Amino acid sequence: MLIYKILLPPEWAVLDSTGRFDGTPFDKESGFIHCSSRAQVAGVAKRVFAGEPALVVAAADAGALGDTVRWEEASDGGLYPHIYGTLPRDAVVAVYPVPGADAVDAALPPE
Repeated sequence: MLIYKILLPPEWAVLDSTGRFDGTPFDKESGFIHCSSRAQVAGVAKRVFAGEPALVVAAADAGALGDTVRWEEASDGGLYPHIYGTLPRDAVVAVYPVPGADAVDAALPPE
């Protein structure tokens, strides 16, 4: 199963160049890396990243992340995947540069 992490281009550059991503300041404050399912990712992009002119959506293999991934209820009642640890580059199986939040759904393959 794939899970998706929405990143700003400089965040993706860190992940790609260092081989790991330890989270955004918000992730670190939360204690885990916020991710989304395919069904959730476009809505999250529009809600959280609406003003950003460019995004990178990294698709990660949840199986490769093992028990660091937990599906937990968010304030909207939905279950979201959270990574308790780092996101290693080798778990990322696809990368989608997109021109803003409104383009996320069309840029990703269907579920």
